[in-house]
Formats: sequence, structure tokens, C-alpha cells
Amino acid sequence: MKNKKRLIAFTIIAAMILVAYVIYFITKPKLLKQSYETPVTLQTFDNEYDVIVIGGEPEGVAAAVMAARSGSKTLLIEKREDLGGLYTFGMLNFLDIPKSENQRNISRGVFKDWHDLVGNGNGFDIEDAKAAFKQLVYAEENLTLAVNTTVNNPVMHDQTVTGIEVENQYGAFQINGKVVIDATQDADFAVMAQAPYFVGGKDIGIEDKKMAVTLMLHLKNIDWSGVKKAAKSEKFGPAKVTRSVAWGFSELHSMYQPVESNTRLRGLNLVKEGDNYYINALQIFDVDGLNEAAKTAAIEKGKRETLHIVDYLRKEFSGFENAEVVSYPTELYVRETRHILAEYQLPMSDIWTNQNHWDNIGYGAYPVDVQAQTPQDYGYVLSSPEQFAIPFRSLVPLEVDGLLVVGRSAGYSSLAAGSARIVPTGMVTGDAAGVAASLAIQEGISVRELSKDEGLIEQLRTNLKQQGAFVDRIASTYPYQDEWFDHAIQVLMDYGLVVAGYENELPLEKEVTTHHFMNMLMSATKRMGLENTARYSVSIQNSYDGMIYQEARPIDLQEASDVLAKIFLNEPASKDNWASLIDADIISEKTAKNIKAKNHPLVMKELYAICADVMYYMASHE
Repeated sequence: MKNKKRLIAFTIIAAMILVAYVIYFITKPKLLKQSYETPVTLQTFDNEYDVIVIGGEPEGVAAAVMAARSGSKTLLIEKREDLGGLYTFGMLNFLDIPKSENQRNISRGVFKDWHDLVGNGNGFDIEDAKAAFKQLVYAEENLTLAVNTTVNNPVMHDQTVTGIEVENQYGAFQINGKVVIDATQDADFAVMAQAPYFVGGKDIGIEDKKMAVTLMLHLKNIDWSGVKKAAKSEKFGPAKVTRSVAWGFSELHSMYQPVESNTRLRGLNLVKEGDNYYINALQIFDVDGLNEAAKTAAIEKGKRETLHIVDYLRKEFSGFENAEVVSYPTELYVRETRHILAEYQLPMSDIWTNQNHWDNIGYGAYPVDVQAQTPQDYGYVLSSPEQFAIPFRSLVPLEVDGLLVVGRSAGYSSLAAGSARIVPTGMVTGDAAGVAASLAIQEGISVRELSKDEGLIEQLRTNLKQQGAFVDRIASTYPYQDEWFDHAIQVLMDYGLVVAGYENELPLEKEVTTHHFMNMLMSATKRMGLENTARYSVSIQNSYDGMIYQEARPIDLQEASDVLAKIFLNEPASKDNWASLIDADIISEKTAKNIKAKNHPLVMKELYAICADVMYYMASHE
């Protein structure tokens, strides 16, 4: 009898699983044949649209689709012949998907719609991706797609964008729009409209910061079982391999010797799609992402180095014995160029503290990944957030009205962009911009006025949620919260002066050496910009030179006080220097209260507090 009951129970469960599978298969979103067809170039345009979206990047598709779904007559303009931008023309098909603590995807909305169409995995087929973007666009009655069309100029009334001038093979056109959304990778249109911006790491004193760019590898004839063997052997370091993606093999950094100058092979991010294999691993350095000639030269250099890489992998890497190059991307993966100045410039400290905002329109959660800038460094991860809110104000550029900016060039600090720059997070901003543009038009106000209205922002959040976006309020804590040095860490995070890595840990109790002390002080002054430190730059340099070329040794509070007093007060060594620094407001009362032992070596948390105080003093005594 028991066996019979078990058999019945098993049969019922199996039937339920089968029914669930059938339902899933029937209801699963499917790509339509017509979505694979190349779009046709428009011969004419209407005189006016409610919302004009510039850029067929994934972020632009999200913005256009959401604007159309919100009832706006929308135009999506793309200079290329198809959609998808970095994902399709750059072949970047290994997905970095931000997830919450419970491992749920927090990039939803149009990203989820698209992700479902391409298989809901960690990788995707390039042609499927193009088709999925087009299918989302074609599904909207209010949305017109214009490919092979170049935007030449904005149409302005005073400081307000009122339209655009475009050109394609059929002629030149002026098109009016109530709101324009810039979804280009480099905020090209916003710059045309004179929106203020900075490039690279200028906000932290590193204007020439150029993270490595990448040319994706597209190969065939790879034996996936061989890749699994390579991972198991750990010949190239630890790695993980699933049915369709693999990542790791970080020892390739040092094991592979590049042939082309200013190139390097890092660990592999590898996607398997049938017999097409795509690898994100080739780094190319010192490339100006805003210079077309430099990018073209980098692609050619990358092609040459690709051949050397494939030759090496054939000889050394299990599974690659018969690998061949299939094609090359027509575009590079450029990680950073411009950063638009916005109503709220999202700082690194907001990411560190998992900050929420009253105008939260979505979340990022990707580790703050600052890629290498030279072949001699390996980049670093500043922190790994649980999640952080993206304020709507960060999409509203200063000085120019009628315009929103989405994607990696929106209103983030250069360090915050290390996390916010990834495409799924950019599509979250696209969702918000499309819905916000429609709401502003319905309310008869500008998008800047919308950004200052708490009631309408709450309506925007409600509208986004109804469209499938994730905007729920999340309560979070963060590392070292409410410790006496908490604020100091946030200050240093904003300038990239402390690095907490994937584990969000800092060496708080580590003894400070003379080299630690002077390196942090010197780095702080440089990161703040020379204009802020000119009064003290010579004294700081002299103190630096006096210590850094000697052997490192522990430094105590007395010696640190003497160094600071000499720099800022022009005072000789004295047992009273700590008190003098406090009296001069160079050292805060909080720091003074928590650092008292003059003759014991400083530890890092004390150095953090001292450095943050000094930075505040220099900034306020310009």
C-alpha cells in the first residue's frame, strides 16, 4: 500500500512538473522572424514628437520603449544600421547583472523584457540580441525607429532643447521635440547642447585617467569539455564553467606575453552560443575613447594581438586546440569618457553606504570596478555594494533644459561610474527617463521642475513600478556604520583613497608607516586638485621627499603632528603641535577625542580620520 501511495504521489508530482514546463514553453517570450530583418531608413519624419531618444544603445531602447508605453509619441534615432550598440556592435555579450542580497536581479523593466527574449542567461547570441531590441521597439504603436540617421545639431531656445537637426541618405530634417533623451555612450548630444561635463577622473585630479578598452574575441571550434578540464586543473588559476559561460583563469595576466605594445590578456569572461565563442579579456591601454582615429587604430592593434592570443591558446589552453577567429567587432568596449554634471552628482560614498534617495528611480549593485590604466597595474575594486539608489536628479544635466542623459555618462562621479556604468544599470536609467519625460509632458512642466517636486517624483516611482521597474525602498546598513571614523572613510572613498575590495574590508588596525602617512597625504592633495593645494604643495612635497626615500618605519602621533604642523602652521617639532593643530581646526574635535596615545604607532583608522580632517581644512582654506 505504501509503495502504491508513493507511486501515485510521484506520478502527480511528475505531471505537475510536466504541466508547468508546458505552460512555460507556451508562454515563454519568443523572437519573431521579422525581428531579425534589418530596419529600413526613414524617408520622412513628422514635424514634432513628444519624446526624442538619441542613441540605439540598450539604454536608448529602454528609454524609447518606456516613453511610448507611457503614452508619448516617441522617436528613436540611431546612426548605425541596427540596434544594440555595445552589446551588438561591440559584441559584449557576457552580462554583468546587478543582484540583491537574495540574488534577485534588480535591473528589471525593459532589461527584463529583453533578457527574457534572449534566453534569460548570463550570455546571449548577438543576432538574437538585435532582434530582441527591435521586437520591443516594433511592439509599440507610439514609437518610430530611425536608423542610419545622424544627429548634427540641437535646436535651442535660450538654454532649452526644443528639437534636433538630423541627416540621412534622403536629406536633412529639423524635428521638434518636447523632451530629448541622450542615450549615446559618450553623451554626444548633451555636449552639442552645451551641457557641462568632465572627462575621465578630472573630479579626483586624474583628468588623463583612461581605463583599458577591450576588443572582444569571436572564435569557433572550441571544445567546451576541454575548457572544463582547464578550469579543473587550475593551470591558469581558479575558474568556473557552466553550460554557456566561463570566467576566471586570472593567471593569464602574467602567463601570456603580449606582442603588441600597450596590450594585455587578463582572465577570461567567455560566452558559448552554439559554435560561437566570445571572450572579454583583451585589454588595450592609452586609448582616447573620444578620438575616432585612436579608436580605429586600437581596433587594428587588437585584431593583430587577437591572432597572437589565439595562437597561444591553441598551444597552451585545453579545448582551444582547433580554435579559429570568426570575426571582429566593429567597435571597442570603452568603459569611460565623459561624465555629465547633473543636479545630483552621485558620489562614491553613496555606493559605499548603500544609500537610498527620496527620488530613487532604480538601483545599481555591481562592484565598483576600476579597470587597469596601464599594463603595469591590474585595476582594483573599491567596494562591492549591496545596492545603491540612483536619483532621478542624476539624469538631469545642469544648465540645459528639455534634456535627460542616461547610461554611463550620466551624473555620476568618475568612481561611482565604476559600478553605475554597466548596461543593465544604464537600462534602469533609460526606463526612468522615458517615463519621466512622459510625466513631465503630461504635467506641463520641465524635467528639471519634475526633479524638484517630491509629489511628482513619487508619481514617477509609482509609474515605473507599474511598468515593471524595481523601485522598492530597501533599508541597508554598511561597513563601519556609526564608528567614530565612519565619515572619514566616506570622505576618502569619494576620492578613491581607500580600497575595500569585494569583501568591503579595510585594514583598520594595521600600523601606519612613514610611507603610508606621506603617500596618503600626498595622494589626498593631488586628488583634490592642485588649485586647492597650491598654498601647501611645496611644504607637502618637501615633507614627502624627506620621508619617502628613507626606510619605512612606524609613525606615532607625535611625529605625525610635527609633520602636519610644519606643513600647515610652519611650526618646528614640538610636544604641543597636536594641540596647535586642534586649535587651528586642522584636526577635528571628534578625531582629537579618539586619538590620544602620542607615543604609540598610529593605526590605519586613525590615519583615515587625520587625512579626512586635513582634506576638509585645505578645501575650506582656499
